[in-house]
Amino acid sequence: MEKSAKLNKKTMFTGTVLSNAAVSKSYYEMTIELDEAGSVAFSNVIPGQFAEFDLRSAAVGPRESIPEELRDASQRQVLLRRPFSFFDSRKVLNTNPEIVRLGILYCVLGPATLRMSALSKGDQISMIGPLGNGFSVPDGTKHALLVGGGIGTPPLIHLAEHLTYNHTDIKTVAFAGARSVENAPFTMQIDNLVGATVAEFARYEIETHIATDDGSIGHKGVITECVEKWLGENSFDAGMTMVYACGPEGMLAAIANIAEKNNIVCQVSMERTMACGTGLCQSCAITKKTEGGEGEYKLCCKDGPVFDSREIVFGERQ
Repeated sequence: MEKSAKLNKKTMFTGTVLSNAAVSKSYYEMTIELDEAGSVAFSNVIPGQFAEFDLRSAAVGPRESIPEELRDASQRQVLLRRPFSFFDSRKVLNTNPEIVRLGILYCVLGPATLRMSALSKGDQISMIGPLGNGFSVPDGTKHALLVGGGIGTPPLIHLAEHLTYNHTDIKTVAFAGARSVENAPFTMQIDNLVGATVAEFARYEIETHIATDDGSIGHKGVITECVEKWLGENSFDAGMTMVYACGPEGMLAAIANIAEKNNIVCQVSMERTMACGTGLCQSCAITKKTEGGEGEYKLCCKDGPVFDSREIVFGERQ
């Protein structure tokens, strides 16, 4: 317990909100600038890692600004920290000491994110991080397929940036799924040459495929259908290909099955309720396969959130 307490103290930082604005009906984009100690800690943050935000003292916005379906929830107290991954992490040029800014995409779903959406420039947030194990890129990788569903897309945008600047020999293809064009956690646009694309991937010149539930843009259906189609139409060396996925557990289970059928290694970022982010509360258990077949529990916050899909027992949270 003493060791964990020291860890919490060591990794607690303050972030200052630089911007916070709606990008669609339910999604917001926030930029945070870290203090000096936080900038040192996050200087080499790995895509897929996360931070725990303390939103207990954040105020709720005016009642008329609160969606009707969230007005009851807005009255509930926020007791626990909330985990958030990043779509962007960058060092500010010509600063001494070096300053880091983080980009966060989040969905307003309840009392904590409702308070988060009311934060404005200059407001401060207490945060713990970077936490967990992020995505890894094995030596010899030649193809990287990034598969995101809804709010699971942001850490893959972060990974796309990392691959673009640090693994220039890897061919990256992105697959982004959403319910509709009007309500997505990324910017969808029409390119005269390639058709529908996602601006956050297009800025890195990454081939992108889109699926929406209602067919308002891209393929009508689930994003895993686009992945299967791409695998069937393109040449690739399975041993030199990686799939990286983040999204609803049903989607992760489907993409894990597709990867296994094609003999491709797949890393999935799992989601659970993570109250502490350091393994103390034990609330984020994931069942991992064992040789005996009985399974063993791992903690999403400490052992993950990124796991090899072949090791995970899916279906616990569809």
